[in-house]
Amino acid sequence: MTGSAMAPHAGKQRAVVALMADAFPRIWRRFAVGGGLLLGLAAAPAVAQTSLGAPDPSNPHRSATDQRPADLVLLREWTTMQGAFAIGVHNAKPDPRDASARTIVVWVEAPGDVKLAVDTLRCSPEAPMRLTRRGRDLLIKELNPGGTITEANRLDHQIWWAACFPEQAGKDPATLQATARQLGYSGQLREQQQVLPGNPR
Repeated sequence: MTGSAMAPHAGKQRAVVALMADAFPRIWRRFAVGGGLLLGLAAAPAVAQTSLGAPDPSNPHRSATDQRPADLVLLREWTTMQGAFAIGVHNAKPDPRDASARTIVVWVEAPGDVKLAVDTLRCSPEAPMRLTRRGRDLLIKELNPGGTITEANRLDHQIWWAACFPEQAGKDPATLQATARQLGYSGQLREQQQVLPGNPR
């Protein structure tokens, strides 16, 4: 892909990351972790999402895979009657205002479209978690690195490892129990999810 073709998409990604970098420190300040409770998140700002849209009509041969950034790590690929789908991550960054937080761009390919979102991960052994969006709702997923991996939590852990420990990106989290223990994670935390409804517009 030429530099001129990439420029609009790169600009959208930078805008998403910038918005998230501003939003999530305020989220962290509004919650306390203790006894599984997350307090004060009702006023949390929205998580930014955007779309790269369908392939450029002036270049009909340009597929979603042609848009992939060089540092993309694919986590999941599957095919249905509608076409090919994929989920990956890239651009993991530390948050300079929170030593335990990281952001990462989640890349979701669908037939004719690529959607982006920026997740924030907390990497501390005491409170590892993933913050992401489902529509307008904010999902707070408390994780247990080093614990049991199922189909229900595998993607959460894949994204968490890619953000918090990029050298493990793309590995099956079920094989990282010993690594998690070496890094100070007990593997005994309770996994749970809380949903904060977004404000209707």
